[in-house]
Amino acid sequence: MNREMIKELEKEQLKSEVPVFSIGDTVRVSNRIKEGNRERVQIFEGVVIKRQGGGSRETFTVRKISGGIGVEKTWPLHSPNVESVSVVRAGKVRRAKLHYLRKLSGKKAKVKEQITAKPVKKTV
Repeated sequence: MNREMIKELEKEQLKSEVPVFSIGDTVRVSNRIKEGNRERVQIFEGVVIKRQGGGSRETFTVRKISGGIGVEKTWPLHSPNVESVSVVRAGKVRRAKLHYLRKLSGKKAKVKEQITAKPVKKTV
């Protein structure tokens, strides 16, 4: 009975529209930040290296290189502070977690872009 109550409470916390992205994608995360009595939106763009958990506890980690130093941030997917997550580029990877990117630098640290077939217009 306790599990059912917890599930019901967690359902209330979930966002109605969850962004669709996967590991290896380059995403732009709009994060709401409070500074004193003001609120602003800060954008963090990088590669999704990890997605874990489920339900209201699901998190994702984004990595970018800033000033030659690797920076990683982890956000809860259903957090009210995460305003939006938009996919800039779809990545082609064969792993569930991309921790190996931490050891690489330069062009080696790039993830190949996944090329999707565009619909072809047929003329009659």
